Amino acid sequence: MYLGHAFLLKEFGVRPKIGWHVDPFGHSAANAALFSDFGFEAIFISRLDEGERQKRMDEKSMTFLWNPFSNNFGEEKQILGHIMYADYSSPKGFQWDQNNNNDGPVQNDTTLADFNADQRVTSLINHVQQVSLAHKAKHNVMIPFGDDFTFQNAR
Repeated sequence: MYLGHAFLLKEFGVRPKIGWHVDPFGHSAANAALFSDFGFEAIFISRLDEGERQKRMDEKSMTFLWNPFSNNFGEEKQILGHIMYADYSSPKGFQWDQNNNNDGPVQNDTTLADFNADQRVTSLINHVQQVSLAHKAKHNVMIPFGDDFTFQNAR
């Protein structure tokens, strides 16, 4: 992490402030403390126990302030945590890779029999609204399009 951040600072003059823990199987206070030490202000988390995810959706606590080791450090290592709605998978109906459901493309030509743009747009809007319901505050949400081994041959 140190070498990567040093490279980004030297080559591009930027220091990352947001991390994405894409596919770990567990999140510890040590991870949050280290990310805070790396200078991150926020972290996105993908994998989570489904019971915990559902509880957080019900409580609208998908975004939270994480104070790792607060008994020792107080708020010194505080970091904003954000749990992804459905890991890092594409919304249902929008998985276009041949290796992952191969949902049909959005067809916006009204002269063709398989025109579906209106239905697909409505489906995506409904998904975004559902994701936003899992949060207390009105803010931007990230909707990932992908999954394991996807977009190797997307239509």
